[in-house]
Amino acid sequence: MSDLIEGFLGKSVEGKKSKLPAQLDYIQSATGLFLGLFMWGHMMFVSTILISKDFMYKVTVFFEGAYFLSEPKPVIVSVIVAFVFIVFIVHAGTAMRKFPSNFRQWQFYRTHMKMMNHGDTTMWYVQAMTGFVMFFLGSAHLFMMMTKAHEIGPFASADRVWSDFMWPFYLILLIAVELHGTIGLYRLCVKWGWFEGKDAKESRAKLKKVKWAITVFFLTLGVVTLLAYMKIGYDHKDNYGERYHAASHLELRHDGKVNA
Repeated sequence: MSDLIEGFLGKSVEGKKSKLPAQLDYIQSATGLFLGLFMWGHMMFVSTILISKDFMYKVTVFFEGAYFLSEPKPVIVSVIVAFVFIVFIVHAGTAMRKFPSNFRQWQFYRTHMKMMNHGDTTMWYVQAMTGFVMFFLGSAHLFMMMTKAHEIGPFASADRVWSDFMWPFYLILLIAVELHGTIGLYRLCVKWGWFEGKDAKESRAKLKKVKWAITVFFLTLGVVTLLAYMKIGYDHKDNYGERYHAASHLELRHDGKVNA
């Protein structure tokens, strides 16, 4: 009964304001911070293809436990992605409560945004729109990586991008993720007062410049990386499905032939 009263009135039976909104806000911030930092790490991982196919392969099998197990175990990657997927769902669920719930509320917000002409208010709108896109594309990507962790690698990933014609999907997801993530991290810094100096206005202006610099950097890195996978996939299209084997993994058999 106390939960029902708190749900309807926003107050506990003792008349105190509910702590639930603050708790949900904290969960949203914590999960958003985790996902934002994970996004940067993930981008660094996939961009290793720009160094070489060998390097990307070695990083892939590292996450599969190849260097401390008898053989690579893609299920390790599946477990990691499953955890990220759960955090993603929790973050989306807590964030959706702040979205306008009907057309009238959206109309009121758009009018308010135009009247204020305030950068942070506009950024929230961009974050909301990209969040909507990520709810579908991000979920699809995470589910794909969770169930097909064994298909991550220089050739397998490139085949998916080019031969499976997934590059438009990844391009849209890249733009949505980078805009949403960097705006979200900027808003977290402002909200919780991180890196705030003596002059809050000046600190916010500096944070905004850093935010846009990071956005441009990761968008550029992401596009260049996607183009690299497209090039590899195009060159490999006649051998679609063939897996990559690092040169260091080649060994000579007794009959003089080479085994991978």
